[in-house]
Amino acid sequence: MKSTKAAAKRTAPVQSRFIDRDESWLSFNGRVLEEAQDASNPLLERVKFLAITASNLDEFFEIRLASIMQRLEEGHNATDAGGHTLNSTLELLKGRVHEFVTAQYDCWNAQLLPQLSHHGIHVLLWDELDNDQREFATAFYQAEVDPLLTPVTIDPAHPFPRVLNKALCVALLLKRKRKGSPGPVLGVVTVPRSLPRLVKLPSDEGTTNYLFLHDLIEAQAKALYRGYDVLATAAFRVTRNSNLYLQEEESRSLLESVRAELHNRRKGDAVRLEIDSDAHPEIVEQLRMNYELDEWQVFRTNGPVNLNRLMNLHSETPNPKLKFPPFIPREFRLHRQSTDMFDELRRGDVLLHHPYDSYDPVVAFIESASEDPRIVSIKQTLYRTSADSSIFQALIEAAQSTEVTVVVELMARFDEASNIRWARNLEDAGVQVFHGIVGLKTHCKLALIVRRDPDGITRSYAHLGTGNYNPVTSRFYTDLSLLTADPAITSAVHSVFNYLTAHAERDDYAPLQVAPLTLAQAQIHLIEREAEHARAGRPARIIAKMNSLLENSVIDALYKASGDGVQVDLIVRGICALRPGVKGLSENIRVRSIVGRFLEHSRVYCFANGGEEEIFCGSADWMPRNFFERCETIFPIKDAGLRRRIREEILAAYLADDTKARLMLSDGSYPHIHTRKTSGFNAQDFFMRVAEGKTSADSIPTTPEETRLRRSEALQSTPEIVAAASERDSLSLAASPSMEGEQVPQNGHKPRKAAARRTKIVSV
Repeated sequence: MKSTKAAAKRTAPVQSRFIDRDESWLSFNGRVLEEAQDASNPLLERVKFLAITASNLDEFFEIRLASIMQRLEEGHNATDAGGHTLNSTLELLKGRVHEFVTAQYDCWNAQLLPQLSHHGIHVLLWDELDNDQREFATAFYQAEVDPLLTPVTIDPAHPFPRVLNKALCVALLLKRKRKGSPGPVLGVVTVPRSLPRLVKLPSDEGTTNYLFLHDLIEAQAKALYRGYDVLATAAFRVTRNSNLYLQEEESRSLLESVRAELHNRRKGDAVRLEIDSDAHPEIVEQLRMNYELDEWQVFRTNGPVNLNRLMNLHSETPNPKLKFPPFIPREFRLHRQSTDMFDELRRGDVLLHHPYDSYDPVVAFIESASEDPRIVSIKQTLYRTSADSSIFQALIEAAQSTEVTVVVELMARFDEASNIRWARNLEDAGVQVFHGIVGLKTHCKLALIVRRDPDGITRSYAHLGTGNYNPVTSRFYTDLSLLTADPAITSAVHSVFNYLTAHAERDDYAPLQVAPLTLAQAQIHLIEREAEHARAGRPARIIAKMNSLLENSVIDALYKASGDGVQVDLIVRGICALRPGVKGLSENIRVRSIVGRFLEHSRVYCFANGGEEEIFCGSADWMPRNFFERCETIFPIKDAGLRRRIREEILAAYLADDTKARLMLSDGSYPHIHTRKTSGFNAQDFFMRVAEGKTSADSIPTTPEETRLRRSEALQSTPEIVAAASERDSLSLAASPSMEGEQVPQNGHKPRKAAARRTKIVSV
């Protein structure tokens, strides 16, 4: 009887166990908006954060809301694990998205615009331009804009033009000047994407002036529609359903299927209309009826209809004082006895923490395939990369002399078109190109090089990462890279490539965890193992960092582990469906989110394991799509020094952050941690200082909660572990290998010195 009562006490109502994913996503975008509102951030960076919220919201409408509405149209309205139906979710989101858009424009109009003006950056209306500025803008319009515009009037002979997804347009209410002409008609002008959305105007010294392109076009409307009176104008933008719905046909390759569906995406059903808040009601109603939208899908904007374009304001305004100070990543340095990267990897694994550690070693690792005659073959996955990627070029050059195999994911959302181009260019260069397994996205980040080393032995070397092979985003995404020659890991990577190219499945990919084959089961097992340790009185703790947490089986396992006494710290940037801090359910679980200068993208999973700590990194979040709909890899950090760096430098810093971190409450809200009693510690700033050689892990403040947990772990440990824990405590999180001298070669990082010898990363 007692056990039944205890179980009942620990069981919360079903509908309260999970936080709605869409509410959680909106909360995340709200945290990004808070960065735009935060006066401690440089002004132009605040503008950039606001633009990011707009880009995020675009995708939310294109993918998530569009999917909900489509499923409702198809008759689906099932209840999810959190007790939410599609109908109830949509009704909730209708109000929330309007509230969020209002907050966006309040931030722009009440905070950012006045501050920009104070610093000499003016976004002007046409009526505010002086004569010189008007002459310049008119000349620019006549030379650069007018030749590209195609004005259309809507009548029986001219049906409504097919407006592309998210294209800037101008609607006009027109009346023919000729007597006897019918009442007002609608005119529409689509603005080509090749034109800048902000026109830079002549400015006095110390000031920078801009004019929105749509204001310029509206001002020239009479010249566009000669013979008409222009009664009203309004800029607008339509967002369309951008989900891809592939029809798998034996006669059509996956590449052709994706290319065909991309064409349809640009013309999908409309899901949102953004239009000037002062637009004439007749314009609004005609557009709404044409796009078959409900009233809630019309968003009247008190400012530019596409806040995403404010990103140009950040990039085009040359005022470094209003931006984050430049940061130069730490260069990788070989051990003094290593001749090249391969020699270094034979000594031990290398861990890189981007963007604080330079991405150059990863690029050089791939480039070596075209430069090193000892290399026999290279295999690589590509999910996203930059348009002018040096990695892409290196693979093409390597194909002239080496066996090159690339698995290109064609369905990387919004990068499908560029990935198709890469695939074709690679094939033309002689690269063997594969598109993974139909029905699964290839999301793992793997590269495998086979090399005949100088000692006559053929060895394999691998790169495994948490982020994409993209040298551009590596400068502002936080990710981890592991470079290794470990035979067990490289052999498993080889097996993963066989799975991707031949669908050759194995029962076990150890030491890797591979989705959709072994990852879900392995991660649940690791969580349950911590619960077993806790029940046995051994050290039991989970620290996990990821982008999103949605998988119900993982959440339930964490709830159970919490009930068994496991202390759980989750660092989740975005969506989190787990409800922390609920008595009898999750009282031992804490969730924090960090939003700052760099986008937190690394995935790290740390398990105390009864005192024999294990740490894993990889490409997968704890989400259904990562477990069951993608090919993912999670890899172990075997080297003790690298594990210590992750645990005592990287994770410790995130857990100590009380500046950019928000602590998630059980109601799903995320208040800031920072109070007068806290230290004002910023993890990202700390990592930059470490990279610059200005500080080390022993400067990380230990929070009272962390001290309590460490003491508890030590009490549960064996005498040997207690001694080690005491030594760590006395050092206040001892310096990581990256801050030590050359006697620690595994990682190869040292603070930069003026006279330091620059070594080649890879021999040629």
